[in-house]
Amino acid sequence: MAIPDLFSARQKKERGETPDVYVYDKLPQPLRVQINYILRDTIGPATESQCGYATAAAKIYESVNDDLLRHLGRLTLVSGGGYADEQLANFLLSEANVEYCLDAIELSCRRIEKLDPQHLYQLSDLKPAQAISDLNHRFLEHGIGYQYVSGKIIRIDSQFLHHQVVKPTLTLLQDKRYKGANDEFLKAHEHYRKREAKDCLVYCLKAMESTLKTICKIRAWAFQPTDTAKTLLDVCFNNGLIPPFLQSHYSALKSTLESGVPTVRNKLGGHGQGTQVVTVPPHYAAYALHMTGSAIQFLIEAENALP
Repeated sequence: MAIPDLFSARQKKERGETPDVYVYDKLPQPLRVQINYILRDTIGPATESQCGYATAAAKIYESVNDDLLRHLGRLTLVSGGGYADEQLANFLLSEANVEYCLDAIELSCRRIEKLDPQHLYQLSDLKPAQAISDLNHRFLEHGIGYQYVSGKIIRIDSQFLHHQVVKPTLTLLQDKRYKGANDEFLKAHEHYRKREAKDCLVYCLKAMESTLKTICKIRAWAFQPTDTAKTLLDVCFNNGLIPPFLQSHYSALKSTLESGVPTVRNKLGGHGQGTQVVTVPPHYAAYALHMTGSAIQFLIEAENALP
């Protein structure tokens, strides 16, 4: 079911009360409740209310809870017990650690995306794609800077950049030939969400290099597995990745790609820091992440455009 456009929501928009700055360290209680509704409507109840027997949904909740308990190193999610769906719901409502809540949401969404048609027919009012869309809508509605994309909760800083750079890049990387680059780009997002800026930079460059290597494999252009981004860019450009009529821009474009992600990573996150600790500000990681997305998008689309 689509989220209804109700009076109070429209009034907030008209009064300019919609959030324009994202929050990352809080999950408002109304949002937690709404997320529980989304899970309940998609997965279904853990028990049949009239007879009290367990449903197929119970196994899904139990699987989510078990993975979460093992990850957190706990024996119980909440005190008081209850059915599996109640335990997960109470955890989402009461857990103070936002990252733990996001872990629970991520695990739940992964199960939702894998629901089989028979389960959906019997127990669900909300289809998986609509559930994910509703979740992301609720995040934005409350000004929470996270989205669920390609099996992971990722952090966003700009809705414009997310829609223009991140989502198109992840769509292109769904091609199974780019699996390595896709995993590394998502890993960069994961480190960014956890504020691990240096690791974010490392995986940004890994994703870009994997993209270049995949393009070389697709086109049968010779390269070495140990080649750096600069060498791989030389291979791609020397083999005509850019059409002749754009050759006048060759030097500037190649220089931009060479001096972007690789330089930021090498200067701030890629080598030993010696006796002086190098602190990488979060905005450098955000810059590298979006620059990586733009570069990958350009490179893949350039390869797709070749005859």
